[in-house]
Amino acid sequence: MRHRFFGWFGPKPALQLAIVIGVVAYVIVLGSNIAATMARIGVTPGFEFLERAANFEIGENMIGFRAGDSYARAIAAGLLNTAKIAVLGCCLATVLGVALGIMRLSGNLMLSGLVRWYVEIVRNTPLLLQLFFWTALAHALPPPRRAITAFEGVFLSNRGVSVPGVIISNLSVGTALASTIVFGGWFWLVWRGWRVKRVGLLAPLPVSFLSIVSLGIVLAASRASISIELPAISGFNFRGGFSLTPEFAALLVGLTVKFSAIIAEIVRAGLLSVRPEQWDAALALGLHRGNVIRLVVLPQALRVITPLTTSSYLDLIKDSSLAVAIGYPDVMNIVNTAANTTGQAFEALLIVVLLYLGLNLTVSASMNLYNSRVALRGEGAA
Repeated sequence: MRHRFFGWFGPKPALQLAIVIGVVAYVIVLGSNIAATMARIGVTPGFEFLERAANFEIGENMIGFRAGDSYARAIAAGLLNTAKIAVLGCCLATVLGVALGIMRLSGNLMLSGLVRWYVEIVRNTPLLLQLFFWTALAHALPPPRRAITAFEGVFLSNRGVSVPGVIISNLSVGTALASTIVFGGWFWLVWRGWRVKRVGLLAPLPVSFLSIVSLGIVLAASRASISIELPAISGFNFRGGFSLTPEFAALLVGLTVKFSAIIAEIVRAGLLSVRPEQWDAALALGLHRGNVIRLVVLPQALRVITPLTTSSYLDLIKDSSLAVAIGYPDVMNIVNTAANTTGQAFEALLIVVLLYLGLNLTVSASMNLYNSRVALRGEGAA
């Protein structure tokens, strides 16, 4: 019995058991010291502060937070800001990174050389320095009355980026649910048609047209309306449309640029991992080089690209906490403010750790599920 008990600890069981006991004792002593210190300075340990009113404003939030709302609502607003920048950053970095990775393998020496310099410069420059650069550039833009007009209804100024916004009026919960079901159903048909047939009724363009028509019918039947609102100058700022603050725009551009360079190298390595015979066979069938990459090489390279890209996504989410340096109200910034105003530093630290852990585990689980499907499909094809 004694042999079986110590066998669970592997070799040198006494030493490992002593280490475990020492770690547990250290945690107990550390916890008691923290509790004693908090009691001495008059701070009651616990999470009751989440129900107290926060005495600060959040300039950019998605849930309409105002001073006087609870700290829990403030942290929720920061979490949504972090999730927003994470989703947009991952999507834009992936699109730009895939394009750069393919251009890096281009036969055009000038194009591939420019991409190589871009990748090397961006990858070897600290992200914080890049964020400072983009923030300074955003604030150096002209004021709203002399804003740069990139496209019709798109303005760049020191107040941020103003673009046309979609206004939906008289939209009920039932209509929103029905619209989501209709659009989701047509999107599933597009996905199935793209994966299975690629031609015929399930081709993307006809189904996309039918989805728009169906969505219009649902909205018209419920008397809801959709309109496009263009931003217009009113006083010293823009009114209407959709605006991105300079801090949000700088953070999004910085994360996109930084991680697009990393993903570009991942894509390049993944494409080069496919055997040259695959390229030769596809070219021998008369496929264009673009179709060779899209239809033959990239599906096989995904088995190499996906795990490394998952790590890049996780790094992007964690590095978004650098927003505190440029004033964007992400979850790290707001939790830090809550810790300073309430004195509950340990609880605030635990909250931010759990929130980032939850975000990263969610992304990791989603990407692992996708990676398992890619790997199974690749093995089946082999």
